[in-house]
Amino acid sequence: MTTTFVSIEPRPAPVKTEGLVPWMRRNLFGNLPSSVATIVMLGLAAWLIPPLLDWAVFKAVVVANAEQCQAARGVGACWGVITEKYRLIIFGRYPFEQQWRPELATIALVALLVVSCVRTFWKPWLLLLWVAVLALFFTLMKGGVLGLAPVETDRWGGLPLTIMLATLSIVFAFPLSILVALGRRSKMPAIKTICVIYVELIRGVPLISVLFMASFMFPLFMPPGTTVDVLLRVLVGITLFAAAYMAEIVRGGLQAIPKGQQEAADTLGLSYWQAQRKIILPQALALVVPGVMNNFISIFKDTSLVTIVSLYELTGAMGLALNSDADWRPFKIEAYLFIAAIYFAFCFSMSRYSLWIEKRLSLSKNR
Repeated sequence: MTTTFVSIEPRPAPVKTEGLVPWMRRNLFGNLPSSVATIVMLGLAAWLIPPLLDWAVFKAVVVANAEQCQAARGVGACWGVITEKYRLIIFGRYPFEQQWRPELATIALVALLVVSCVRTFWKPWLLLLWVAVLALFFTLMKGGVLGLAPVETDRWGGLPLTIMLATLSIVFAFPLSILVALGRRSKMPAIKTICVIYVELIRGVPLISVLFMASFMFPLFMPPGTTVDVLLRVLVGITLFAAAYMAEIVRGGLQAIPKGQQEAADTLGLSYWQAQRKIILPQALALVVPGVMNNFISIFKDTSLVTIVSLYELTGAMGLALNSDADWRPFKIEAYLFIAAIYFAFCFSMSRYSLWIEKRLSLSKNR
């Protein structure tokens, strides 16, 4: 039997799936609606970006000269207001010659937050590091020891106050929210009722009302001659408000866990708290990572409301810096863009960290 060799016709090269062109074909021009939307967005960008660059960059004034800024009004941005007022915006009414203290305290606190987000450093000593850094933060900010001049809390402001309020509110609100969420699902009527009343009461009023009550109404119920620092009262108010909202997020995660998980824990002979710590809560918290991080971002932005009680955080310090100077008052847009960039940097970082956690959790589930 003779075998005849028949050559195979050459086949076309496989379609390239990596690179810029395949990415654009897949994400920007995948179908007709996507292509139309892409073309419209490109047209809007071509229409808006050139005049925006002209205003923000090419015709902008960057030197701290009010006369040049007045001459450029309506034509170019006045970034000179940032050059002139950035220290008052960043540090608020903190004494000018002592502003190295809030700067160092803020750097230490931000570094602590970054370290705490890296899993490699999730060790028992991290708790001691938190205690040390917070002690350093309040020592630098408050003063009165180690030769540091004392500075009252009502003079704290700007970015250090914003980061401190957001950080401590999140740290205290998160464990409280877990306890409240567990309490709402408790079979003990008294505990369940207390938790329900707390959540519904706090969620039924805006944060401004909570801050107003904490700052102005709460001292009326204190014994005569007894005072509580306004910063502490505001911190407690934000913490309680954030914990109420976060408790509902955690409760949603707990309800999503099948009853079989608790039944399996009971079969193994685990106590209630062992089951919650080792089985239920890890799964529930993994399900609500986006919601929890969204609440963290909301807390960070809601710190701007403390201006109502005369604590000038980042937004309040910006208003304080411009409202007191008629020469720079017309350039609030540039100042708002400056603090908006700061808020965006922190909120975007938290959002990206949330996505990283979600990816890590999905990898662990796939295993």
